[in-house]
Amino acid sequence: MAEIKKYTDKDIISIAKKVFEIEEHALKTTGAAFDGNFVKAVRTIAACKGRLVLIGIGKSGHIGRKIAATLASTGTPSFFVHPTEALHGDLGMITKEDLVLALSFSGQTEEISKILLPLKKEKVKIISMTGNPKSNLAMMSDLHIHVVVEREACPYNLAPTASTTAMLACGDALAIALMKIKHFEKKDFAMFHPGGSLGKLLTYTVKDIMFTDKNPIVPLTASVQDTLLVMTKNKSGAASVVDKNGRLKGYFTDGDLRRALQKKQDILKLKITDVMTVSPFAFKPGTPAVEAAKIINDKKIDNAPVTDEKGKVIGFLDKDNLIEFIALIDKK
Repeated sequence: MAEIKKYTDKDIISIAKKVFEIEEHALKTTGAAFDGNFVKAVRTIAACKGRLVLIGIGKSGHIGRKIAATLASTGTPSFFVHPTEALHGDLGMITKEDLVLALSFSGQTEEISKILLPLKKEKVKIISMTGNPKSNLAMMSDLHIHVVVEREACPYNLAPTASTTAMLACGDALAIALMKIKHFEKKDFAMFHPGGSLGKLLTYTVKDIMFTDKNPIVPLTASVQDTLLVMTKNKSGAASVVDKNGRLKGYFTDGDLRRALQKKQDILKLKITDVMTVSPFAFKPGTPAVEAAKIINDKKIDNAPVTDEKGKVIGFLDKDNLIEFIALIDKK
C-alpha cells in the first residue's frame, strides 16, 4: 500500500472529484434510459393491493433497505426481506397480493435466483432493477428497470459505487413519482412521521400559533396616530384596518410609516386609509405552520393578519413568534 504522505492535498481532491464525475455520469445514463418499463413499474406499484417487498444482498441489500424506508415513509407500504432469510422461512412473509422489487446489479445473484421460482409459482409479480437486461433476474421479472452504469468509481471497477448510487436514485425516482400520482401531501407526510420534528410541525396550523389577544385592529375611520397607539399597545409593528363588520380592508406596518415619513412632515393626523396598503396579503387559519414559514420567507414580510372565510380578521401572525414556535417543536 502506498504511503498516504505521497499523495498531496491536490491529489486527494482530484480523486474525490473523479468519483463525483463517474457517479454523475451513471445517474445521467440511467435517467436517460427510463422508458415504458419505468412507467409501468410506477403504475404497477401504485395499483398494488398488498405491500412492496424489496430484496437484495450485499451493497444492493443496503440500498434496498433505504428504498423500502423511503417508500414506506411516503405512502407506499414497503419492507425489506433478506434473500438468505427468505430461503429459510421468511418467504412466507410475501403474499400473492404483494409485489417484489429485486435489486442486483449483475442480475445473477444466486440467493435471489433461488427464490424467484417459488415467487413465480405463487404468481407474485416481480420488478427487477439490474445493470444487465439479459441477466437471469431481468429475464424472469415481469418488469425490468435498467441501471445503466459503464463503470464503478472504484479504480479497479470492483467495489459497488456508481451502481449503488444509480440504484438509490432509481428508488428515489419511484418514490417521488408514486407520491405525485397518489397525491401524497404534507398532511399525509405528518401522519407517517408523527415522532419527527417535521411531522410534529406539519400537524400545526396558523390557527395554533397566531395571536388573538394581541390582535392590532383599527377601523377605517382611524388616523395614523390612532393606529400607532394600537400598534404600540400590542407591540405588533403592524395593524389591520377593518370595516364595520371586521373585514380586512388594509394593513399598516412600520415600513409603511417610514415610507410615509419620507413624503410628509406631519402624518399623525392623516387618515389611515391614505397610507395603508390596500388589499393586503392575509393568512388563512388552516394554513400549515411550515407553509406559513415559507411564505413569510418568500414574501420577506415580518407579520400578516389572519382572516376567516368571510375576510374577517381573527388573528395576527408574527415572524419572530413563528420562529420561536418552530424551535420549541424541534426541541420536543
